Amino acid sequence: MKKDAFLHFSHRGVFTTTYLLKRLDAFLGRKAVGLLAQIKKRKPFSFSVRNIGSPIRRILLIRPGGIGDAVLLIPALVLLNENFPESEIHVLAERRNRAVFSMVEFVKIYCYDIFKDLTYVLKTPYDLIIDTEQWHRLSAVLSHFINGSIKIGFGTNERSLLFDYSVPYSQNRYELDSFLELLRPLAISAEKRTYIPFLKPSCRLNPFGKDTFVAIFPGASIPERVWPQERFKKVGQWLNKLGFGVAVVGGAQDIALGEAIVNGLRKGYNLAGKCSLEDTAGLLKEASLLISSDSGIMHLAVAVGTPVVALFGPGIENKWAPRDGKSIVLNRHLPCSPCTLFGYTPPCPIGAKCMLEISIDDVKKGILQILSKTE
Repeated sequence: MKKDAFLHFSHRGVFTTTYLLKRLDAFLGRKAVGLLAQIKKRKPFSFSVRNIGSPIRRILLIRPGGIGDAVLLIPALVLLNENFPESEIHVLAERRNRAVFSMVEFVKIYCYDIFKDLTYVLKTPYDLIIDTEQWHRLSAVLSHFINGSIKIGFGTNERSLLFDYSVPYSQNRYELDSFLELLRPLAISAEKRTYIPFLKPSCRLNPFGKDTFVAIFPGASIPERVWPQERFKKVGQWLNKLGFGVAVVGGAQDIALGEAIVNGLRKGYNLAGKCSLEDTAGLLKEASLLISSDSGIMHLAVAVGTPVVALFGPGIENKWAPRDGKSIVLNRHLPCSPCTLFGYTPPCPIGAKCMLEISIDDVKKGILQILSKTE
């Protein structure tokens, strides 16, 4: 297994490139969009369908953000590749999500937080640019400065002024489907397609040999999505009694948490911090199921076809919960939930009660429901 373990950031208050960009967006994004729109003298465009007459030789998709959004963008990339098989498809990502796109063989990856990559993209002419960011304006500003014949993006705010085709966005639509909507101006529809699973890892990993096992991702990008480690441990002990091994996955920041969960288990491995994202995908493919809160790893499991017991609280279930027909979503639907909007979750004044009210028995029942369907 590779040691370049995947990372997830977004911890509240941590100074990262992403944190900096969000702060800049809040202060400068609206003003920058307004100024550029006046200079360009563009008016907002309504959503429409266009048949492309000129050849599409080079396509750029802009995808900032974490692992989850990147994973759910893959079906749209597949459709673009099918409809424009002779075209180069570039993705302008960032270092924290580039590992996702490295698993898509027909994509060339560049990172806007790597200077030489950004410089290359700014100098390269594109026939089509699709900004897949949902809210923040700076990606739309960046798309304005990239040489592109046609520009498409979500029209959630003033950012729509910088696109040729502005696509409606809904918080209650599954995010995978929202990304597919960005292709409608190109007369590409996916209404009759079934995309799950849509990712084939290059390797398969089973630390237990031929024995069955369950994967656990106990981490969370924010405290409000945390389910207590002692509950994961008790579920792990119960799984051992059922004959299942337990494999904890995660980044370097989850190592201590993983050790606490597998310590004392008869059949348990802590692989947090030891697997690359692609290795993790290969391991999830072999797992009977994954237990996880709303996370990028949850989406990765769905992408490879593995069902999930998904623990939801702050996140929007309609937008992020698995749609594979196999997974089980546990959500208490408290009056204050969901509270996350466009990637921001306010500090919880009641100690993430929405997550704490999901009991060990709830998770056990979800596991048994999945296993009964797969036997």
